[in-house]
Amino acid sequence: MDTRGADSTDADRGTAVEFVYRLTAADFEEALRARARRTPAGRAQVLMAPLAAAIGVIVFAAFLDAPLPVWIISLVLSVGIASWGTVRGLRTMARRMFGMVQSYGQCRMVADDRGAVTTGERASFSMDWTVFREYLETPGLFVLLGGDRAAGVAVLPKRDAQDPADVDLLRAILDRNLKRL
Repeated sequence: MDTRGADSTDADRGTAVEFVYRLTAADFEEALRARARRTPAGRAQVLMAPLAAAIGVIVFAAFLDAPLPVWIISLVLSVGIASWGTVRGLRTMARRMFGMVQSYGQCRMVADDRGAVTTGERASFSMDWTVFREYLETPGLFVLLGGDRAAGVAVLPKRDAQDPADVDLLRAILDRNLKRL
């Protein structure tokens, strides 16, 4: 793989895959929703606020000796508000993540079994697969999740594969190098 971001040769096409894409805020929202559903850390992040709200209402209701209807209404309202806040928090996080990569513009990613090189309009970087521990796949994305020492998330839209077969080729490369969730 050419680590300078130059065009891949025909010899590389057998083992390398190329995507040219421009990320959107919706891509990050989809990635964070998938992470929240499929990873223990994501589920814990989503459930923490509603669970804390429920525990808080139960503790205060027990100490204040509140009547049952007040207890139930408080519980429903607090869990509902905490859940709404969690969803809003995920959207805000997605917009912030998008804001960090928006200036990259259109990107070109070339991946093989050694790693991936991404070249944007204003930045470029390369990474070994060891940076990530696992990946998950949604209908529209590949989402790479960081390992023990990295909290990174990489988002790669399938819609921008140069060839429809490249989606299957990238899936095979990821399966060889990362754990699929």
